[in-house]
Amino acid sequence: MAFVRLTGVTYHDPDSAHDSYILFTGADSITRLIDTSGAVRHEWPFAGVPPRIIDPALAGGRLGEVGLRLSFSGDPRGGIYANGTVGQLNWSGERVWEWGTQAPGGAARQNHDWELLPNGNRLLLVTIPRVVPALGPHPVGDQGLYEVDPDGAIVWEWRVGDHLAELGFSESGWDTLRETVARDPDDPWGYLEINSAKTLGPNRWHRADPNSVFHPDNILISSRKANIIALIDKVTTSIVWQVGPYFDAAPGAQHQRINAHKVPRALDQISGQHNPHLIADGLPGAGNILVFDNQGGAGYPPAPLGIYAGSRVLEIDPVTEQIVWQYTAEDSGLPSWTFFSSFVGNAQRLPNGNTLITEGMQGRIFQVTPEGRVVWEYVSPYEGLGVGGEPEVGEPRVPGVDRLTSTPMVYRAQAVPFDWVPLGAPETAPVAVDLRTTAHSSA
Repeated sequence: MAFVRLTGVTYHDPDSAHDSYILFTGADSITRLIDTSGAVRHEWPFAGVPPRIIDPALAGGRLGEVGLRLSFSGDPRGGIYANGTVGQLNWSGERVWEWGTQAPGGAARQNHDWELLPNGNRLLLVTIPRVVPALGPHPVGDQGLYEVDPDGAIVWEWRVGDHLAELGFSESGWDTLRETVARDPDDPWGYLEINSAKTLGPNRWHRADPNSVFHPDNILISSRKANIIALIDKVTTSIVWQVGPYFDAAPGAQHQRINAHKVPRALDQISGQHNPHLIADGLPGAGNILVFDNQGGAGYPPAPLGIYAGSRVLEIDPVTEQIVWQYTAEDSGLPSWTFFSSFVGNAQRLPNGNTLITEGMQGRIFQVTPEGRVVWEYVSPYEGLGVGGEPEVGEPRVPGVDRLTSTPMVYRAQAVPFDWVPLGAPETAPVAVDLRTTAHSSA
């Protein structure tokens, strides 16, 4: 059977959309740079989790350098165990930097996030197989952060297993966490599934109060499985700011959560969220936290989810902990369930105030105005095989449960300024497109 799926650029309003290149890895494990017409302008035969074109200001002025996974570790569990080496390629595909063989255990085991720092070091989110005493005698995929210098030496390290007591789990939460770990200690995504780590960078909160917790070097992380967004103090390594895992709510309130639209309002239950980061200086909303709140199953114990499945993008004031802007499908005049990615996704604020959103499990990348109007939409035509729709897990692990299926998943997309790559701006002006009422086979 051939399933019908509209792919490529399905809608484009060039008068309202921010124009840039867009970088993403398809489910076929190839990383591509496209323009807003959907044309592939450059590609690399490697996956990235996530791929990222590097700001030339951090790359010695060189254009088009990209961070990617460069080899597999050979670990059949996949996921956070699979990355052998990660590194940086130039525009021609030559390896500028590679790291992993000198890592503990002989593999980078990087996944979910990484960052090139202003000092030339790299911050890598990694898995660290070890026994975490608070979770029992089983070796588990503990997750942590390495700061690695250009020569490959680890100069700073943080391990979440050393900080579990700071995360605010209830007694029932501890019980659920331990039972979950005992059931599947080899979970390829880790028991907390930390899916992002990003330094805050220069920000208005620190300028207003240099003694605040918002020091530019502090690191914002997200635990997808525990419904926690937390800020690590780079000097003390302690958690100094946090939202989640639990929020006060009246019984039944979860059924209205995805439809609530009044802002500002207090932050309510996040669930399975991805990539919280501080909106950078110079962008609309600078200093607020932007996060893709999947509203997918997560939590210790599991957070209640509503009848109306749907994801949302939230902009949060980190001082008041209020939602000051949001996007759900209802902001585009559609039912909430028409925008939903339960386990992957991303959002990026653009210079004109629009937001680029990656509805990851659908392979959909789109751009919305502050009012929620969709002004550009692209659906990835690149599919691959994965367990549970995850191309990072290529082999079934649990008999009778896991099996390979075809997926269009995109983990995270990046809007790339024209002057960050050797191509420069496209020579032809973008044109209006509207194919959303037409269907064709992606076969």
